[in-house]
Amino acid sequence: MNHAPPVEICYENMCFLITHNPTNATLHKFTEDWQFKDGAPPPDEIVYDWLDLLKTKFREEPGCCVAVHCETGLGRAPVLVALALIECGMKNENAIQFIRQKRRGAFNTKQLLYLEQYRPKTRSRSRPCFRDSSVLCCIQ
Repeated sequence: MNHAPPVEICYENMCFLITHNPTNATLHKFTEDWQFKDGAPPPDEIVYDWLDLLKTKFREEPGCCVAVHCETGLGRAPVLVALALIECGMKNENAIQFIRQKRRGAFNTKQLLYLEQYRPKTRSRSRPCFRDSSVLCCIQ
């Protein structure tokens, strides 16, 4: 099976690497294994875990790149990255377009509908964005 090459998605001070399934040689670089149905949006529990992971990772390792994978790198992985972008203030449709500029074919119809209707879970007007001297991010 031909896989699309990994693609880097950077926004503000966040960086993601979207890729297809890791090989045995690269599997150790992935720290979590959250599975959800192929072609479907993620369950809320996975969304919250993902956002918590990003909050911790970007605070502990400013400037790091978070790799995220799925079978082909076209559905579940781009959805998680889009959620992070939306949580940081990007409009839903802009997040979709931003990812599709680098990852052609990203998102199926069900995932697009989910992303279009998604409302940020962690951002609020009463809570400022996470800030430190080298990182600006709204993952709360």
